[in-house]
Order: sequence, then structure tokens, then C-alpha cells
Amino acid sequence: MADVKNLIDAKIAGKKVMVFSKTYCPFCTKAKKALANYNLTGDEYEIMEIENDPNCQAIQDYLLDITGGRSVPRVFINGKCIGGGDETAALHSSGKLKSLLGK
Repeated sequence: MADVKNLIDAKIAGKKVMVFSKTYCPFCTKAKKALANYNLTGDEYEIMEIENDPNCQAIQDYLLDITGGRSVPRVFINGKCIGGGDETAALHSSGKLKSLLGK
């Protein structure tokens, strides 16, 4: 679990926007579509698709520890979890996502 914790913490700290996702999840798709409206570069934005990761369960367990939610997506902006698909889409619709992203 220490390796998973270090990996997740490094990914969250290393990107302005970090998304933990599963490719087949409709809520993950909703979050990624909302974020696609902004010109985010690879330097500032990463999506980690976890369903085929051998540590998938441990990743979700650690996300539960740090966010209170185990489900994906877990969307982080500037190191802070903003929630999942519904929350990301709502922030986009309200215009608040743009200011969070500094775009």
C-alpha cells in the first residue's frame, strides 16, 4: 500500500489536473468531457485509467482514505479533490471550473 500511496500522492502533486478513471465508466466520461472544454496540456493534465492496473483495488482504497469516496472518477485540481463526474460537470456548467483551472 505504501507504493500505491506514494504513486497517487506524486500524481496528484505533479499535475494541475489529475483524474483517476475507468474507461467504461459513464461518470468518468462525463468528467473527461467537461475537462475537454479547456486547453489543458499534458504537462498540467493526466488521466490514469485504473481498471487494468494490478493495484486497482488498493488505488481505490487509498482514494477512499484521502477523499471519502472510493468510486471513480476522482478529479483533483491543484491537489484538491473536487469530486466525481457530476461535480465536475456541474462546476463546468456554472463556470466555476474555468476559474479553478485558471483558464
